[in-house]
Amino acid sequence: MSAPLRIAMVAGEASGDILGAGLLAELKRRFPDLQAEGIGGELMQAEGFHSLFPMERLSVMGLTEVLGRLPELLGIRRQLVQRWRAAPPDLVIGIDAPDFTLRLERKLHDAGINTVHYVSPSVWAWRRKRVEGIKRSTDLMLTLFPFEADFYRDNQQRVAFVGHPLADQFPLEPDTQAARQALGVTEDACIIALLPGSRGGEVGRLAPPFLQAARLLYSRRPEVEFLIPAANQARFDSLQRLIQTEFSDLPVRLVLKQSDQVMTASNAILIASGTATLEALFCKKPMVVAYKMAPLTYRIISSLVKSRWISLPNLLAQDTLVPEILQDAVTPERLCDELEYWLSDSEACLQLTTAYTQIHQSLRGGASQRAADAVEALLRDKQVLL
Repeated sequence: MSAPLRIAMVAGEASGDILGAGLLAELKRRFPDLQAEGIGGELMQAEGFHSLFPMERLSVMGLTEVLGRLPELLGIRRQLVQRWRAAPPDLVIGIDAPDFTLRLERKLHDAGINTVHYVSPSVWAWRRKRVEGIKRSTDLMLTLFPFEADFYRDNQQRVAFVGHPLADQFPLEPDTQAARQALGVTEDACIIALLPGSRGGEVGRLAPPFLQAARLLYSRRPEVEFLIPAANQARFDSLQRLIQTEFSDLPVRLVLKQSDQVMTASNAILIASGTATLEALFCKKPMVVAYKMAPLTYRIISSLVKSRWISLPNLLAQDTLVPEILQDAVTPERLCDELEYWLSDSEACLQLTTAYTQIHQSLRGGASQRAADAVEALLRDKQVLL
């Protein structure tokens, strides 16, 4: 092709901005005159991306917030559809934010525009019939995890497993002593990291049983110390109030952010299910995964979920590497017992580290390069590139 390659991209949050910037940098290396526009953050814009709307306008969490902003979100999507139907780009890439981007992709795909979706929604876990809508919306799915790619292949969707960018950021062998020095932790301390989530609801449901389990463990093992990384200032303040009023007897220290350092410095981790469990895996630490939802939400979700596991370490291994404790089973006694198992069985911890390392290696290798390879192959198959 003689004209510059024109790509439209839409990212809805900070994690998507990271993925988009990495993919843009790799595509620009291959196609120096690349033109890219859509919605992206500072990192994408630093790669020469033209953002038509502030990315923050798409960063909406929670049903109430979405409903309040729905007219604006629909208006943004309508403007993007009109713009790109009038002057079709060679490719549209939606990055995560599936409620917004997949519907956008569907409208543009129906208009004959090539579309890619980067980061699979959890269709493999629940509401699996959504894959049919995805197949009608996208020419290519880029997944972060291999088990997701297997699911799409089984459903006849063109897919490429590209790996996870975080896997390249974490070293294969964590430096525990350096993390301890950075946090002011003594070299031989027995440290338990407590990560009860980043959202207010998660912390409200999980912080009390986590700290009760910590108290029980402390009564059994007086040498243990506890570190809690707060995701933001609001979480820090709420956790500080809880500790001061109900758990002032515990040797527990709050730090603002620094979750990677805290996990790397720890001997074991008690953690809410979520992306942080992947980071704990990269830190090569034994963990106990827990989660609680509102009772009605749990009944609805549990009736829909088809996956045997919920935590990323177990999903990636397709095996029960770490305990998962859910809902009413989240008791101080159960959490404490599971933590104590990891503290007392060094052979089990060694086997776990071996499994973690194999998973870590499988996710490394340059996600942006793999994603660009798959995008370039699609464009050649579509004869956009000759």
